[in-house]
Amino acid sequence: MGIQEKEFTGNSLPLLSLNHVSFVCRSVRDSAKFYQDVLGFVLIKRPSSFNFEGACPDTTVPKAPSVINPKDNHISFQCTDTNLVKRKLEEMAIEYVTAVVEEGGIQVGQLFFHDPDGYMIEICDCQKLPVLPLSLCPLKKPPHSTLANTQEKLRSMMSAKSLCSAGEANWMLDNLINDIVDITF
Repeated sequence: MGIQEKEFTGNSLPLLSLNHVSFVCRSVRDSAKFYQDVLGFVLIKRPSSFNFEGACPDTTVPKAPSVINPKDNHISFQCTDTNLVKRKLEEMAIEYVTAVVEEGGIQVGQLFFHDPDGYMIEICDCQKLPVLPLSLCPLKKPPHSTLANTQEKLRSMMSAKSLCSAGEANWMLDNLINDIVDITF
């Protein structure tokens, strides 16, 4: 069974998923051990046409930052239990910082830490919040409308946008209603 080709409109591209991230590192052995031991990655076969090891001299890898700043460049992984990851980081004596993002009463936990070369990693339980393109799921309240009118217009707009699932639309509608009630009282 192959991947069906389809015509893409607008700005969309036929992307499937993230394939890999490439980081320059001081030691392939140390980095591989870190990602295996800390994140549970497994080694995979490299393409046979690669005629390089992937490591570079120490001088080309930037010095690891001394402070963990969640706003710096990073790669993020979702997980089901950030507390378990936190315990593992503590057992391995890996320094980390935490943050919490809240949206519509839902809290998302985040952990940030560095790999051996100073690249930042985030572990979060971000799956609690749906990923919704704003252009496909409008959330703005129409001016001069009642709450019931707003609900009906939002339901109508969302049903016309088939890329928002019913569950996502209901979740968004509930949060919109809560936000409107909070604003009006």
